[in-house]
Amino acid sequence: MKLTIKEMAIFSMLGTVMYVSKILMELAPNIHLLGVFTVAFTVVYRKKALYPIYIYVLLNGIFSGFTTWWIPYLYLWAVLWGAVMLLPRHMPLWVATPVYMTVCALHGFLFGTLYAPAQAIFFGLDFKATIAWILAGLPYDILHGTSNFFCGLLITPIVSALRFAEKNTGGSL
Repeated sequence: MKLTIKEMAIFSMLGTVMYVSKILMELAPNIHLLGVFTVAFTVVYRKKALYPIYIYVLLNGIFSGFTTWWIPYLYLWAVLWGAVMLLPRHMPLWVATPVYMTVCALHGFLFGTLYAPAQAIFFGLDFKATIAWILAGLPYDILHGTSNFFCGLLITPIVSALRFAEKNTGGSL
């Protein structure tokens, strides 16, 4: 996956947009556009979407610390990326919109469960304690998944804007 200078610039900006959006929305717990951006970038850029996603992850570590909370980010966003990669590429808009919203929501609902293996390893939790940790986080996961669903309404407009920009800036990426 060789990158052009144009792609490096675009992916750097998109990863930064993800990070800045997270910072701007930190007052609302578990409500953010990270899933929306991950899905939209994956729909448009496919494998290359990993570049802005991991620029975001790297920026998180740089500005918030490369500590135990950060390490699951190395795989959490790849799970959402992988799920979107498995979706059909050419869905009609009336199908794509609810599918993208649902996948985004599922990632939010499962975020704590996906995060739990790292917690168990880092803090020596047994199976029972890991389940208790997941259950304790369910209210946050419910909020996360619900907000991801409604924020998911922005996915198809972002996809359209990215495709429009790509088409009108001298060719595809």
